[in-house]
Amino acid sequence: MIRNATLEDVPVLTDLEQQCFDTDRLSPRNFRYLLTRGNASLIVDDADGAITGYSLVLFHRNTSMTRLYSFAVLPDRQRGGIARALLAQSEKIALEKGFVMMRLEVRRDNARALAFYEKAGYRAFSTYPDYYEDHVDAVRMEKALAPHLSADDALVPYYAQTLEFTCGPACLMMAMKAQEPDLVLDRTFELRLWRESTTIFMTSGHGGCGPYGLALSAWKRGFVVDMFVSEDGAMFANGVRNEEKKEVIRLVQADFIEEIGKTGVRVKHAPPALADLRRRFEKGHVPIVLISAYRLTGYKAPHWMAITGFDDRFVYVHEPYVDTDEGETETVCFGIPIRLEEFDRMMRYGGSKQYAVVVIGPKKRSA
Repeated sequence: MIRNATLEDVPVLTDLEQQCFDTDRLSPRNFRYLLTRGNASLIVDDADGAITGYSLVLFHRNTSMTRLYSFAVLPDRQRGGIARALLAQSEKIALEKGFVMMRLEVRRDNARALAFYEKAGYRAFSTYPDYYEDHVDAVRMEKALAPHLSADDALVPYYAQTLEFTCGPACLMMAMKAQEPDLVLDRTFELRLWRESTTIFMTSGHGGCGPYGLALSAWKRGFVVDMFVSEDGAMFANGVRNEEKKEVIRLVQADFIEEIGKTGVRVKHAPPALADLRRRFEKGHVPIVLISAYRLTGYKAPHWMAITGFDDRFVYVHEPYVDTDEGETETVCFGIPIRLEEFDRMMRYGGSKQYAVVVIGPKKRSA
């Protein structure tokens, strides 16, 4: 039986460490901390009161990656399917919490463990030199926990933003390519869309892209466009202290709104319900949503994401920003599950709870 570990299991877990590992062992203090204060999942295989193995997963805040930190099965019980069951349960727990990628480290000289993880679907992607106490290198491995949401199979193709200020254009490119598969996505196109839709100023540096500019860019290329947007003032203006810059943002938005009024873009000044966005998605329309990045990254900044699917618990999104400094790859940025209630909160930006959603539909029919 697989169950959650408790503090009463710590002595047995510590003894199991002694039997399974020669170095890099977890101490009783480590186990107690992880069980009481750690952002972790520690499960054990309990065979009629005797613990035969455990799986320890660490959850990283503000990312869709999780880490299999420690994994052990008693030497005389390693061929009975216990390891497979523990690993599968840990993966299930991680996915239910909204994590789509599991990573781990294995000793380079542990051929049996490498083969086990490879058979379970993990792939090696790099090494850590001199990682263990005895100076053996570690092989870093990862597995996508939601393979049905892979980039190759996704209804919405993935494109990673190439600059820190082009999340909006990157999401718009994904949404438009979902409607027009032959559309070529490259950096030139990304920057062209940014030039067309930028607000000019943000809190600092290059300007971000507002919903009106993105909607106009899609409309001018022949796509059906619907918008849900706040009516109370220019978006992003409150994040700028300089009054002259604020005025520029207001002027740019006013100009965008005037242009929007000359198109067939349908604008609604009411926050969208997720049920409505789901119905639109299921009819083939792709919403791109301005969210509060704080709940994902810890930074108070607006950020665009593209919705790629729904089910009864999650909204699935493509995150256009790949944090290569943290070792991220595109693999962890597409098809990210976010709980419905959490995503609903993320769709409100700033103290005034502004919102913006641009929904891209198929190209307009010629008259």
